Amino acid sequence: MKCTLSTILIAFMAILFACSPPSGKAKEEVNAESIKLEPQPGEAVATFASGCFWCVEEVYESLVGVREVISGYSGGQASDAHYDIVSSGSTDHAESVQIYYNPAIISFEQLTAAFFASHDPTTPNQQGPDRGPQYRSIAYYRNDAEKEIILKEIHRIDSLDLFKGKIVTEVVPFKTFYPAEAYHQNYVAHHPNESYVRGVSIPRFEKFKREFKGNFKEKSEK
Repeated sequence: MKCTLSTILIAFMAILFACSPPSGKAKEEVNAESIKLEPQPGEAVATFASGCFWCVEEVYESLVGVREVISGYSGGQASDAHYDIVSSGSTDHAESVQIYYNPAIISFEQLTAAFFASHDPTTPNQQGPDRGPQYRSIAYYRNDAEKEIILKEIHRIDSLDLFKGKIVTEVVPFKTFYPAEAYHQNYVAHHPNESYVRGVSIPRFEKFKREFKGNFKEKSEK
């Protein structure tokens, strides 16, 4: 692949800014209280963490059967979570997404397969240019059946040697999810020309879409 100057600059800017909103803008719209966390009738909920939630949200929003994906924080011990304290690594929360889906259309098994197909589960506390415990890989389960599905997928991946390193994904019971600031929701769709989005989020999503054998929405459905 030919590496142009513009490509190099985009990649450099992506690493420079990582998964963080431009200075000052993060505080323009911070009220997440209006975000509804209750599922609609007939829906199920799943939660995963696999790096910057901007891209992870885009991954799951693309799948048929998923109605809504909310970016937020989970997996920590602190009784509250917001971007400033989570990004400092002091709460042990990870950037996560909460997925609201129709289990008659897409299964938890398929969501789990998409989780492992859309990131590198062998890099502890890192995903791409983003480093820190808030970017670690976590698969949350709400019951024993979901735990078994996650462990079965890990075993399948290990048996195929799909990754060079050891899978370090945490498999933990779901406890609490804190929605991220409103500014972070649907970030890729709202900021398609930002350097990190162009250099990291979009290429990661496009790679996932090329390689994952899933049922994707038409653009008008997202």
